Amino acid sequence: MATTAAASPSSAEPPPFAREMRRRRSLRRMSQLELANLAGTTQRHLSFIESGRSMPGRAMVVRLAESLGLTLRERNSLLLSAGYAPVYAESARDATSIGPAMEALRSILTGHLPYPAVVAGPRGELVLANAAFGVLTQGAAARLLEPPVNVLRLALHPEGMGPRVVNLAAWGRHITESLRARAAAHPDPGLDPLIEELTGYLPAPTPAAASSATPVSASTPGPAPTPAPAPDEHLGFAVPLRLRTPEGELRLLTTLTSFATAVDVTLAELHLEAFLPADEATAELLRRREEARTATGPRR
Repeated sequence: MATTAAASPSSAEPPPFAREMRRRRSLRRMSQLELANLAGTTQRHLSFIESGRSMPGRAMVVRLAESLGLTLRERNSLLLSAGYAPVYAESARDATSIGPAMEALRSILTGHLPYPAVVAGPRGELVLANAAFGVLTQGAAARLLEPPVNVLRLALHPEGMGPRVVNLAAWGRHITESLRARAAAHPDPGLDPLIEELTGYLPAPTPAAASSATPVSASTPGPAPTPAPAPDEHLGFAVPLRLRTPEGELRLLTTLTSFATAVDVTLAELHLEAFLPADEATAELLRRREEARTATGPRR
C-alpha cells in the first residue's frame, strides 16, 4: 500500500479527493471507524486521508470506494479525484466486449414470454424489450414511443400508461420513492428533474393516505415516508401494477435483476425489470395474447 505524506500546511483546504471522501462517508452516515474497519485500515489513517495529510495508493482508493458501496461510475470518479486513471471500463452497448452479456439479456427476455420484460438504463432509458412489451404500450402517444423511450415516463405519463393504471397513486409512489432513495444514496443531477416530472403526473394524495404517513420533522434528512397504500391496492406483500387492457385488468408484480459482479460501468447500470402475473386470470390473459401474437404475427 503506497501512502505519501502531503506537504501542504494543515490550515490549507483539503485536496479534492479528501473532500470527496468525507462527503461520501457523511452521505452514508458512516463513522471513520466503521469505514476504516470495512476497508481494512485504521481510523487514524482514514483521518489523515480525509484531512489531506495522506494520499492513499490506488488499491486503497478502490477498497474505500467498495466499502462505501459506490457504483462503478462513482468509483471511477473517486479514482480521478485522487489522480488515478479509472479502473472500470465503460463500453458502448453494442461493443463486442459486452456482447455475450447483452445476448444473455435477450435470451432472458425471450424466455420470460408470455409476460412482459424490459432492460433499462439508470434513468429509465429503454435498452431492450420482449414481444409482450406491447401490452404496456397500448394506446400510448407515438411521441412517447419514439427512441429514446423512457420507460419511467411511459409508465406514469397521462399520454402513456397513466390513464390505464388503476392504482396510479400507489404505483406511481412506488416508482418515485425508489428513485428518490437511489438519488439520495447515489446523487445524480440527471435524476432530479426526472423525479420532479414523474411526481407531477401523480394524483394528489387522498386525506386518508396523507394521514397514514408517519410524521417527519423538517430537520429529518431524506425523502418523506411513503403513505401506506389502501388495502385494495396491495396483496399483503407487494404493490401490484393494476393495468386496464381491452381484454380485462392485469395485476402484475415486478422483479429487478442486475449484474451484481459486473466490472463494466455500462453493464452495471443496466437492470432487467420482469413483470409477473399476480393471479391466474392475469397469467391466462397474457398466455392468450402470446398465442394470438405467434399465430397471427406481432401484436401491438
